Amino acid sequence: MEEANQSVVSEFIFQGLCTSRELQIFLLLPFSTLYLMTVVGNLFVTALIITDHRLHSPMYFLLANLSFIDFCLSSVTTPKLIIDLVKDNKTISFGGCMSQILCVHFFGGGEMVLLVTMAYDRYVAICRPLHYTSIMDRQKCIWLVLISWIIGFVHAMSQLILILELPFCGPRVIDSFFCDLPLVMKLACTNTDTLGIVINADSGVLATTCFLLLLISYTYILLTVQHHSKEGSSKALSTCTSHIIVVLLFFGPVIFMYLWPVSITWVDKFLAVFYSVITPLLNPAIYTLRNKDIRDAIKKLINHM
Repeated sequence: MEEANQSVVSEFIFQGLCTSRELQIFLLLPFSTLYLMTVVGNLFVTALIITDHRLHSPMYFLLANLSFIDFCLSSVTTPKLIIDLVKDNKTISFGGCMSQILCVHFFGGGEMVLLVTMAYDRYVAICRPLHYTSIMDRQKCIWLVLISWIIGFVHAMSQLILILELPFCGPRVIDSFFCDLPLVMKLACTNTDTLGIVINADSGVLATTCFLLLLISYTYILLTVQHHSKEGSSKALSTCTSHIIVVLLFFGPVIFMYLWPVSITWVDKFLAVFYSVITPLLNPAIYTLRNKDIRDAIKKLINHM
């Protein structure tokens, strides 16, 4: 039984977003368009920040990393979702399923910590402006980004190691479009109640810690902004609003999916689509539309073409 998880179940079957063949064909173009926009949008923001020297500041360095993570996070599940819309047999290998779990938690966990890092950057810029360049120097920025990737990797590996210990010897139908950890865990041929608590606690501690740090940071920043001059507070508030919107878009579905006691299949699928398809698309749009420096960089690029 020790090798049952690999020898008995070699693949899993997705039920997908819906059972209607007509609806699946109808969704093909919208999802393909959304994914293309996500890839182009996030890679464009990343490339723009790298190539434009006026955007070589800590805030934009962190934003470039956020855009790259969003591109990666969307690419873990969305291409498979699009391909499966035109397939009757929606299967994924055991290894492919485990890879999806690893990558979703790696990029998702990394993005949580990166959002905290971005909040810290805004805190220093607004609350300690005279010390900003010395505190947020290039070396510290690189270390902060590396730490976010490392925490994401440790979190993902801790989840993967736990589920690899489970025996999978029979049921293999997943009522979703990707290998969502709680749904995969239900297919194990053993009682997973205790393990479920451990896995949810792992994700819950990381998500709750990051969310509380973000809540404290932005509350303190907004209180500080009130005492600034009208012009300075307006610019700081505009920047922080973009960050806060992105935080809410990212953490809203995550908190609902993992902490809500009642699981409703269609709600879970909608939130999973929002988390993996919509949010990575909205992030570059929010920063591009609300950020004057990025808008100016785009105008400059267009004028040179």
